[in-house]
Amino acid sequence: MTDRYESPLASRYASDYMLSLFSADKRYQTWRKLWVALAREEMALGLPITEAQVAELEGHISDIDYDCVRAREKEVRHDVMAHVYAYGKAAPSAAGIIHLGATSCYVTDNADLILYRDALRHLRGELLKVLANLALFADKYKATPTLGYTHYQPAQLVTVGKRAALWMQDLVSDLGEIDFALDNIRFLGCRGTTGTEASFLELFNGDQGKIDEMNRRLAGDFGFDACFDLSSQTYPRKVDSRILNALSSLGQSLYRMANDLRLLQHDRQVEEPFEKNQIGSSAMAYKRNPMRCERICSLARYLMADALNAPLTASVQWLERTLDDSANRRISLPEGFLCADAILRLGQNVTAGLQVNEKIIEKAVRENLPFIATENLLMEAVKQGGDRQELHEIIRKCSMEAAAVMKNGGDCDLLGRLAAQEKFGLTLAEMEALLDPALYIGRCPEQVEAFLEKLRPLLAGVRAGGEEIGL
Repeated sequence: MTDRYESPLASRYASDYMLSLFSADKRYQTWRKLWVALAREEMALGLPITEAQVAELEGHISDIDYDCVRAREKEVRHDVMAHVYAYGKAAPSAAGIIHLGATSCYVTDNADLILYRDALRHLRGELLKVLANLALFADKYKATPTLGYTHYQPAQLVTVGKRAALWMQDLVSDLGEIDFALDNIRFLGCRGTTGTEASFLELFNGDQGKIDEMNRRLAGDFGFDACFDLSSQTYPRKVDSRILNALSSLGQSLYRMANDLRLLQHDRQVEEPFEKNQIGSSAMAYKRNPMRCERICSLARYLMADALNAPLTASVQWLERTLDDSANRRISLPEGFLCADAILRLGQNVTAGLQVNEKIIEKAVRENLPFIATENLLMEAVKQGGDRQELHEIIRKCSMEAAAVMKNGGDCDLLGRLAAQEKFGLTLAEMEALLDPALYIGRCPEQVEAFLEKLRPLLAGVRAGGEEIGL
């Protein structure tokens, strides 16, 4: 519909997988699966529930009557009870045992934990694809000299591949945070209205072993190793903080990479992909704007800001619970995942099609290398009998003069100026022999090789190559 607001995360940016994962149908079918599992485990542990009732519930997981749900929720003002009512209409023989002993958070919170776990796993796989693309790029250009910048001013040489490896190092750190979040997700289980499991003490006639076994079974039914040791009515909202912090960290790293590429594209050194018929500007037909990297930065900014929602919620969970988390979490967690998914898709596309303009990079290196080489030139001149302090002053004066010429549009004439200084003691040919860029990249190739070797097991079998993202 075009007469209703639709989130651009859904209409433009996120993947079909993530949109399906956080759809209403997926959420409410997960609720029904949770009710089926609860009935099955309660039956197995001796409560008066029949195989026929469980089977009827299993037969009606996907045929949700949303009109019935909406009408009932309008009447009772409670979404979970509206779904219980609609489920009972679909499975009348089991209507009386749906949600037995449970509170609303049994379905709402456990479903969220299932969805968040699956979303984190998906993002992990998408991040590995970005890393695989960058690994190929870093290896290819590990020894390609390029001008380094500090304070965005020309500095010593690095290599194109070393710069990409630095982006990778940040992303590997983000992978660790995602893994930490995954490793520490637990199932809530069915713990009662304030986490005391009092309703199940009543149902199981005080048999605490059966309560623990029920929760172990429920956790296993949905692929979790364990439940949280303790809970109130909800799972600890610190989990949400950990998740959004991991997503924010991912956004920070992809923002940094994309922003670096925007700077490099300004100088035409490295450019993001640009299709044959792509339009860069509606007015300036010659333009080739870094639209995808700009989009990564734009969405990452939203993702970093979104992470503030979780700590603000976690810090105000009064005593055993309050409901002021609900509306916020319905927005901040799904949209955080959709946003992270979007920037990873863009990141895959960009890193799979980076264009390195080596001649432009070489030109920038040549223009600045005489300044970068002055320390080596000074050492060589000292070897030939020069006074270090006098040589340093000659270099300083000549460098300032050469820079002034360049600022007025002239070429770098530093070596000629130094050669003209009799006390400097080196000819122009002797100095030019010391201007091989490979002499000034230090251990960049070896550093990249060692880093990539360390990542080889992590990236084994990951497909490198991006997916086209609609502009």
